Amino acid sequence: MFNDILKNLSQLIKFNSSKGEPEEGAPFGSGAKKALDYFLSLAEFLGFKTKNYDGYAGEVVFGTGKDFAILAHLDVVPAGSGWTHEPFGGEIDYENKRVWGRGAMDDKGPAICVLYAMKALLDEGFKPKRRIKLIVGCNEESGWECIKYYKAHAVMPEEGFSPDADFPVIYAEKGILHIKLKFREDCSFTGLKGGEYANMVCDRCEVMAPLNLDKAANLHLLTEGGKLISVGKSAHGSTPDEGVNAIEPILEYLGLDVIKDALFGKCFGLKELHDETGYLTFSPNVIEQNGDGICVTCDIRYPATMKKEDILKPIKESGVEFEIVSEQAPLYNDKNCFLIKTLCGVYNEVTGKAVQPVAIGGGTYARALKCGAAFGPEEAGEEQTIHKANEYITFDKIEKCFKIYKLAIERLTK
Repeated sequence: MFNDILKNLSQLIKFNSSKGEPEEGAPFGSGAKKALDYFLSLAEFLGFKTKNYDGYAGEVVFGTGKDFAILAHLDVVPAGSGWTHEPFGGEIDYENKRVWGRGAMDDKGPAICVLYAMKALLDEGFKPKRRIKLIVGCNEESGWECIKYYKAHAVMPEEGFSPDADFPVIYAEKGILHIKLKFREDCSFTGLKGGEYANMVCDRCEVMAPLNLDKAANLHLLTEGGKLISVGKSAHGSTPDEGVNAIEPILEYLGLDVIKDALFGKCFGLKELHDETGYLTFSPNVIEQNGDGICVTCDIRYPATMKKEDILKPIKESGVEFEIVSEQAPLYNDKNCFLIKTLCGVYNEVTGKAVQPVAIGGGTYARALKCGAAFGPEEAGEEQTIHKANEYITFDKIEKCFKIYKLAIERLTK
């Protein structure tokens, strides 16, 4: 079964399922459609009933009874730059015992592990007392239209988990705000742009501006065809300190100190906010120049016990124009509820550890459930490659996830 997991994960990675132009039957582009079709065909081959919700999401069903959800996603963020392995090659590296490619950890690898965990239980004759619905979406990284569509055309279970964050188990997720700030500016430059997704640290920013070689060199800027280019390092929007934002050096080169301070300095005083779930993070990830100024889309992750209004108040008071692009309310569960205790217990049992539930800044499909939790695959102390170049999943991680998800499904649905 392990070799089948490797083979099918490799093939799934080969589909570039980052958001593309919509087509008939492919609301998020042909790559996402191909990934969804492949996953559902594989599930049918393994003996499960499936349903395709018009290319928005898919469903794999196992058992009968009260619904229990496992929510994963097949879309990915764009590859970005800096790869030494083909981002959509699905390379199986037997020497280093890894599978390389965008989505290996986020979230195609865990989705495949869950599917094969269900297959192992099916082969063992396990008869769940709940109807397990493995729901795979195609727009998690850029809007959650997949979940909205699913909820409009099916009944979303109340309880479940999402294999799309960290172990041992996530009891709370920070609130997420994507806001577009508009700075009115008389610009002596053109073509300022950088970043692709609001939830992905900008790793390339460029502008057409008068050239000052010394200043460009001091800021490590490149020149190409009259453009000044800043190259950073991508990272997940919830952990911006793990990346290097390419926007900041360009703003410094252009002398836009007020904007630079607002985005990378004081940040409206918001970075000081914190609670038991952590500090607020503020990451300006997409920048673009328009006719009368500069627009910057920022990823804000705020503590789970706080409210959106607490975050917007100092921005409003600053006088900077803004609009909310998207928002997700925080998720907060009792650490001692059945779901959290069971998932944490399973992780500790399989790994021999004795750790406690944690909170994160990431936003997962668990928020779509009345009682939901994110559950793996990352662990403390590991190299973090999600949303970065050279994303990979190790063979050991695949085997561990398979064991953990199999036991969790059994314990929660028996």
